[in-house]
Amino acid sequence: MRIFKFGGASIKNAEGLKNLGEVLQKEGIEDTILVISAMGKMTNAFEKIIDSYLNNKSNLNSDIGFVRNFHVEIIADLFDKSNTIYSEVEILLGQLSGFLISNKNKDYNFIYDQIVGFGELLSTKIVSAYLNKVDIQNTWIDVRNYIKTDSNFREALLDWEQTEHNILKLEKGKLLITQGFLGSNHKNETTTLGREGSDFTAAIFGYCLNAESVTIWKDVAGVLNADPRFFNNIELLPNISYSEAIEMAFYGASVIHPKTLKPLENKKIPLYVRSFNNLNNKGTLVSESQITPLNIPCYVLKEKQILVSISTLDFSFMVENNLSHIFEVLHKFKLKVNLIQNSAISFSVCIEDKYETFKQFIEELESSYKMDFHKNVSLYTIRHATKKSVLDIEEKGTILLKQHTKETVQIVMN
Repeated sequence: MRIFKFGGASIKNAEGLKNLGEVLQKEGIEDTILVISAMGKMTNAFEKIIDSYLNNKSNLNSDIGFVRNFHVEIIADLFDKSNTIYSEVEILLGQLSGFLISNKNKDYNFIYDQIVGFGELLSTKIVSAYLNKVDIQNTWIDVRNYIKTDSNFREALLDWEQTEHNILKLEKGKLLITQGFLGSNHKNETTTLGREGSDFTAAIFGYCLNAESVTIWKDVAGVLNADPRFFNNIELLPNISYSEAIEMAFYGASVIHPKTLKPLENKKIPLYVRSFNNLNNKGTLVSESQITPLNIPCYVLKEKQILVSISTLDFSFMVENNLSHIFEVLHKFKLKVNLIQNSAISFSVCIEDKYETFKQFIEELESSYKMDFHKNVSLYTIRHATKKSVLDIEEKGTILLKQHTKETVQIVMN
């Protein structure tokens, strides 16, 4: 089996779907599973529906209308009016409206997962219908029947045993199309695997099926040594090891999802990162034996971070029980830690406030500790740093914290 994952940028319009068809015609379709994300920026559009549902219902109909119009405009460019895809889209949007009317659960994370997953359901229905229309025969499957998780909505943990049991029942030989990002719990409620979780979905199928390879199709040439939106003089990394890719993902590189790599490494399944715009480009191979040349610095930028400095009120040492307490509170409020540094009397941590719980975090600790913080700072990570690469970053602003290990330099800047 081969697993192909296509993100939202690859199917953001009718031309994108036509290009996807061309990719499959060139690469072949036998024993292949397509894992598809929501189209374009539709995840953001569904997040807006969630916000209106909870906070401003007067905007709800227009927000749903925006999603409907976006998808209908794409299918109007690809199908005639008699095609059943129009009714399939309306059925899914009807299910969405039914949930909005009937839901009694007030938990934000539960609501989020039940709504946002419609982006992937819509995109895969449309992709499947288009490929069938152009004689690329395929079967649409609902990933929620295969990937089983716990009920930790928005960051669900996988039940590997049940998931593998389910996936091994798939019929081989066909082209299968399914959704990234989604799973379901024991109640068959929709769960999600974390933002950008479609890469992880591809790895799950690859692992469970002992796939020949997993390919992530992107709008960039492959794995680059930096994000071209923020850095100049970018270089393609044609071959890197699993461990190097895991390190880059851990520090926040956006090309490969952090949870994607380990399952593939465990079974030595090669991962290709290729451009859907240039099929002659071989892209990047992530495998067991390849290494990143150490003379190429690799840069990762994480914006909108918060740097917090914590010290005891009586200036006593920050010892194990203090650190244990702080990490318990960080975990309680789901604050992601991207850097830590401690001295005898203080502890600094660079975090991102994904769930907007930082205020509660401060309130819980401020009676026991002195808390200082800087919001909206940037965290730069340089793998295989050189003196020049560090100096280039340091010129970008005011350094608040710097940490240097053998392989990696991290700098927090205002």
